[in-house]
Amino acid sequence: MSPTFTISDLRQRPEFLDTVADRIWQAWWRDSGHPLSRISGRLRDENLSADPIPFALVAHDGEAFLGTVSVIASDLAERPQWTPWVAAVWVEPEARRRGVGGALVNQATRDCFALGFGRAYLCARARLLAYYEGLGWTPIERDVGPRRLSVFIREVNPEAGPINRSRP
Repeated sequence: MSPTFTISDLRQRPEFLDTVADRIWQAWWRDSGHPLSRISGRLRDENLSADPIPFALVAHDGEAFLGTVSVIASDLAERPQWTPWVAAVWVEPEARRRGVGGALVNQATRDCFALGFGRAYLCARARLLAYYEGLGWTPIERDVGPRRLSVFIREVNPEAGPINRSRP
């Protein structure tokens, strides 16, 4: 069964910017005291520019927002030398378990490779280890930083065939 959603670059669907900013803010920045306006402003200034990175993708079913993912230069202060990072993966609760998150992560990864990067990085909580491994990511570190995140890598490998589209 093919997915019933589309993945678009936020630059082509800027009407989703406020929703993307809200979800990123609620998931990762609200509790640390950053105002929503700061996240909205950064997305507007950085993700709508013509620069290749950062960028955000949105999954949507017509005008209905389903989820988002970003590609940024750096996601871990402890690993500033690594770039780019697939980050800020968010799927609306009602859209979960439909392959939206995996499709977003896979598209972001393909976009990194299309920009000429030979590898991409991702960090996540330990409970998501099996999920990202199921998408073809390899854990390379655990318990990094104060949030004790796992760090994953995905390397471009044309001989490996298409990116795994499993739906964990």
